[in-house]
Amino acid sequence: MLKRILLVSVLGLVLLLSGSALWLWQGLKTLEEPAALTEPLLFDVEPGSAFNTVAGKLERQGLIEDALWLKVWSRLNSERNLIKAGTYEFIPGETPMAMIDKMVRGETKTWSVQFIEGWRFSELRAALATQDHLELLTTDMTDTEIMARLGKPEQHPEGRFFPDTYVFTGNQTDLDILRRAYQRMESILAEEWASRAQDVPYETPYEALVMASIVEKETGVPHERGQIAGVFVRRIQKGMRLQTDPTVIYGLGDDYDGNITRKHLRTTTPYNTYRISGLPPTPIALPGRDAIHAALHPEPGESLYFVARGDGSHVFSKTFEEHQKAVREYQLRRRSDYRSAPQAQ
Repeated sequence: MLKRILLVSVLGLVLLLSGSALWLWQGLKTLEEPAALTEPLLFDVEPGSAFNTVAGKLERQGLIEDALWLKVWSRLNSERNLIKAGTYEFIPGETPMAMIDKMVRGETKTWSVQFIEGWRFSELRAALATQDHLELLTTDMTDTEIMARLGKPEQHPEGRFFPDTYVFTGNQTDLDILRRAYQRMESILAEEWASRAQDVPYETPYEALVMASIVEKETGVPHERGQIAGVFVRRIQKGMRLQTDPTVIYGLGDDYDGNITRKHLRTTTPYNTYRISGLPPTPIALPGRDAIHAALHPEPGESLYFVARGDGSHVFSKTFEEHQKAVREYQLRRRSDYRSAPQAQ
């Protein structure tokens, strides 16, 4: 009789354990089934979030049926449950386990913002302001306040940020992007300055940056950067004024309506290189690396003038008489399809 009771008890325990194991296996199996997603979903993990907190959030958003199974899995796999903070993108077909693995690896969702060669700082700020997934801290700041926040309160912002594509995650700010762009410009300018040609007429890297910004704005076709830089460098060396329209336009600010008049050219401003000698006080745009290189490695030659043909390229002249002839041909008799930059392909 006792043996029968013991046998029944053992069988009952085995069945209980088998049932529990089956229940556990079926529960964990749900973590390998695709989540209920019909379109991509952004999922935020706050810094310092515990695994159980994230599991509960996945349940509330309908990505898992019961957070219990993730919590059980976490207990069984403590070496694989260290989730990193950030914004993650989950896509249809992904399983809860794939989502967990993505968060453990820190594969956060990224976006990008592009700064274009020749842009002004105001255009750079406008591009940052359109980024929905970037925390915008500078919206109500002045340019001066922004530079102060970057630790450069004495510097003018124009031309200080390298034009490039910057990738960011959901927990970054516009100041983070600006700081990276500023440091990139500093690094590239330092590299180019260290290998500069011996006879360039700049006392500081900043003066080279100013010249590079003018070269950037004057260049319509890339292969002419060195020639344009050569003209400006020779004019400085000979004591001639730069006489370049982009600096005049920059000095006009919001008063520029798309047309430079004789009055504009006669009006003295810090940026009117028809009226002042040497370089303007600051850059007038964001120069790319090629423009910086050209400013520090100007192409040798004898030309002192250039005029736009109307297709983005220029005619270079050694004498004022040759220049006047080119002006009459390409400026005073402008073709109907005249443009200062090449046609977009």
